Amino acid sequence: MLFLWLYMFYSCAGSCAGLTARGSPAPPRAAPPLPSLLPGDPGEESSLEEQRAAPDAGSPLSSFFNGSGTKRLPQAIIIGVKKGGTRALLEFLRVHPDVRAVGAEPHFFDRNYERGLAWYRELMPKTLEGQITMEKTPSYFVTKEAPARISSMSKGTKLIVVVRDPVTRAISDYTQTLSKKPDIPTFESLTFKNRTTGLIDTSWSAIQIGIYAKHLENWLLYFPIGQILFVSGERLISDPAGELGRVQDFLGLKRIITDKHFYFNKTKGFPCLKKAEGSSKPHCLGKTKGRTHPDIDQEVVQRLRDFYRPFNMKFYQMTGQDFGWD
Repeated sequence: MLFLWLYMFYSCAGSCAGLTARGSPAPPRAAPPLPSLLPGDPGEESSLEEQRAAPDAGSPLSSFFNGSGTKRLPQAIIIGVKKGGTRALLEFLRVHPDVRAVGAEPHFFDRNYERGLAWYRELMPKTLEGQITMEKTPSYFVTKEAPARISSMSKGTKLIVVVRDPVTRAISDYTQTLSKKPDIPTFESLTFKNRTTGLIDTSWSAIQIGIYAKHLENWLLYFPIGQILFVSGERLISDPAGELGRVQDFLGLKRIITDKHFYFNKTKGFPCLKKAEGSSKPHCLGKTKGRTHPDIDQEVVQRLRDFYRPFNMKFYQMTGQDFGWD
């Protein structure tokens, strides 16, 4: 199309000039300048990725050429939980052409709120009209101020929580910390305030995060339960396409991400993408995912299961879902 336009423009140049010389009443309107499509051109202001994500500003053609995307506040946020599978969910969702997401965790509603919404918006990717802007910060779920702050931004924000067996989650949390600080106390010693009495130390974040029902109560003060989707971290591993189907439905998206997008990596023990966003190559999450857990005293594991059981039962009732952790 561009070549045809150029041909017509230069073919017309000579004949139109001739018409003007012979007393044509008015010169023809100048053709608009053509933007360069050469890679690395000094006038190129946006990447090809940004051009694809540009909004429909005036016309599809100008949108493609100018790459003038619009940064919007997120319409959906993955709010938790840490070590539940939030990174996997985000990477899987980014395969969808109508999802645009921030890669890094913004931590706006817990650590950076004083910077303001303009700062937050600037972190977001450019989107086309109709695309969904997303971010994920797992610590939001346990941050007391986060529900009110997100509601203040938009009461219609869709929230996604990836949950996992709280005992397994706690051990995974500890494993991550251990990889960074090898000299920390044992899991068993951190679990109890007093091991003799069996009193669980709920002030330890690894334990406290898994009391899902308690945290959910805070969110339900600001959002209806139907505006929160609970994704099973276990099913995200065993049936990623099934869980992604539920997420796509919740977000009002066409079910594009299906079984054909995944393969199971036996070494890591979880599913990987056959093709990642913007790539034709298979993609697995990094080496920080799928770490081998240390052996934990089974008596401690059982005491934790007993501790979490009533909270799990309440969480099942609140969400209307049985996650099968018992």
